[in-house]
Amino acid sequence: MTQASPAATDLALFDFDHTLTHADSFGRFLRDLATPAQLAAARWKLGPWLAGYRLGLVSAARLRARAVRLAFTGRSEAEIRDHGARHARDVLAGMLRPEMMQRLAWHRGEGHAVVLVSASLDVYLQPWCDEHGLQLICNRLEARKGVLSGRYDQGDCGPHKARHIRARYDVAAYRQVHAYGDSREDLDMLALAQQRWYRGRLLD
Repeated sequence: MTQASPAATDLALFDFDHTLTHADSFGRFLRDLATPAQLAAARWKLGPWLAGYRLGLVSAARLRARAVRLAFTGRSEAEIRDHGARHARDVLAGMLRPEMMQRLAWHRGEGHAVVLVSASLDVYLQPWCDEHGLQLICNRLEARKGVLSGRYDQGDCGPHKARHIRARYDVAAYRQVHAYGDSREDLDMLALAQQRWYRGRLLD
């Protein structure tokens, strides 16, 4: 991917879930679109994986991959994208942290390049970013002839956020980089920045 030449002085990188939001948009989206049969199956197909994640035995990336496979295999791409657009319009507004949205608005007002960098899904993050004038790096669902495969297109970006950022942006060309995150998957992204915010606190 070709690196973008900076048209702004600063670059601001925001994680989404639990950084801009107070809850997990990925899990909420999956619950909202799941069929009754999928919800019933999830209790035994996904439940042990979720327990393992909470105990630190299963990575967030492995849990996401399992959930995506269960939720999306064989589903209509058009149907899921329609659901994603409704999710962006009707649900995400109620999940946002006002103080973080103010911070995001400050960066935009300063003319900074603002990028959402998330392991969540394009089907609802893309319409949300379009509405707010943000650039987006995130996970994208793979589709074949209009049917979702239950896999990511080009893999899970969550553990590789910094690599995706560097592929798209010439980080060193910006006067200053700001990064906001809340989890271990964000640490490499925060390492790209001079101004690093972790769980709402500015790091030294």
